[in-house]
Amino acid sequence: MHTPTLTPQFHRPLRLSLLALACAAAVGCASVQPVAVAPQEMASQIQKDGESIRKDVAPLNGPLTLEEALARALKYNLDRRSRMMEEALARGQMDVSKFDMLPKIMAQAGYTERDSARFTYSSTFPSETPDRSRAPATTSARSFSTNDLGLTWSMLDLGLGYYGAKQQADRFLIAGEKRRKAMHLLMQDVRTAYWRAASAQLLKADVQKTIALAEEALTDSRKASGERVRNPLEPLRYQRQLLENLRLLENINQELSSAQVDLAALINAPAGQGIQIATTDLKNIDDEVTKVAVDKLEEVALLNNPDLREQHYNSRIAREETRRTILRMFPNLSFNYGAKYNTDSYLMSNNWNEAGVQLSFNLMNLLTAGTQMKLSEAGVALADQRRVATQAAVLTQVHLSRLQVINARSQFDRADAIYDTDNKIAQIMRTRQSVQAQSKLDVVTTETASILSLLRRYQALAQVQVAENRMLATLGLEPQIGSTHELPLNELTEQITRSKAPWQQIAQGTKAGK
Repeated sequence: MHTPTLTPQFHRPLRLSLLALACAAAVGCASVQPVAVAPQEMASQIQKDGESIRKDVAPLNGPLTLEEALARALKYNLDRRSRMMEEALARGQMDVSKFDMLPKIMAQAGYTERDSARFTYSSTFPSETPDRSRAPATTSARSFSTNDLGLTWSMLDLGLGYYGAKQQADRFLIAGEKRRKAMHLLMQDVRTAYWRAASAQLLKADVQKTIALAEEALTDSRKASGERVRNPLEPLRYQRQLLENLRLLENINQELSSAQVDLAALINAPAGQGIQIATTDLKNIDDEVTKVAVDKLEEVALLNNPDLREQHYNSRIAREETRRTILRMFPNLSFNYGAKYNTDSYLMSNNWNEAGVQLSFNLMNLLTAGTQMKLSEAGVALADQRRVATQAAVLTQVHLSRLQVINARSQFDRADAIYDTDNKIAQIMRTRQSVQAQSKLDVVTTETASILSLLRRYQALAQVQVAENRMLATLGLEPQIGSTHELPLNELTEQITRSKAPWQQIAQGTKAGK
């Protein structure tokens, strides 16, 4: 069989071409420089990101209730979407890690070319020098191609892949606990922002009206002071009190001015769009939480708290890592099987199958085994200590959050009583001022006190709800709702409205699990 060969005239251009290609590749790698994002590219990406932010977000129609605000935050909040994507990524990594236990199937193809045939001399035993009197011989063509399809299964990789998959499964569960914790924090922020926006909507007109009245009284006082018909100290004191009231009113106005922007960011609504808050009855929540025994709260928290559950999973990961360390110290048994093909014309058989078993052992493991095991055991001890510390912290949080609920309820009752008194005083002052029986300073002072009392009442109500939500977060309990991605907004809002804090079930011992 004749084997085609390359002429010497062809070898030189081929070598020069390969050398030129290698030089071009080296120069190309060395010439990589940082490239800034072009303004057009950035503008295009900004537009796409803006469309992605508002994608599938239902527009605001009518007054916004607290339950709808919570539903919108759970469904549209961008940070929550990131947490859910992190959990989905962890699930994908868990599924991919299972493939590490499967055998490896490798397909290879190659081509070999020599510029001269591989001729060799031979010698007879016991001579160690080639017999050059004999004609040289070759057993290989100058050019041939190979094709391999092989399967390799390592028992060590199988074991390491098994424990690695179990670790990745625990990391997926950790991502779920982090998502739950982020959801609790998001609900707390939404409640606070909602009541700030509600108080801003209710107090805006009164604040502006009182500021205008104070400015008018300040102007009148300065005119009267310029006429010098009184003791100059008296109008200055009058103006000082007006200015103090104006400062309080302006601080209130500044504090409330950003409320709607914060709420819009949490529910993923346009920042420039006005949000109308639904009229809500300002009343304290029930005191069922204060009637639940502390030991019941501790029991539920130890079972469901996301931080504590995360540490339990970390402990399992540390123990699986110890098993992986032990497994690496064993010999590796691998099985190989492959189908091969070679176009070399000197071969009697161009197709053949190969099978083999290989046993290998890293002898350095005998020297490093003690150090590796100490490191693994230290990791387990650290994970256990973190779990114990987290458990103690969770028990402390249960007691603190319960006290915060009780104190917040007491503060709301006190703020409600103060507002009721200030509101009655303000009504009397308005009546007297209408018949010019009361100075504008007294009216401004009482109106400012009434506005401030109402603001504190809203803040106290928000603190009551935030404290109860913090208690639920500590216990690891969240609203019983379906998939926020699949449920329509109205159904999700209805489920949140129906979802109540399970204090009675906890007191009866029927809410001990997640």
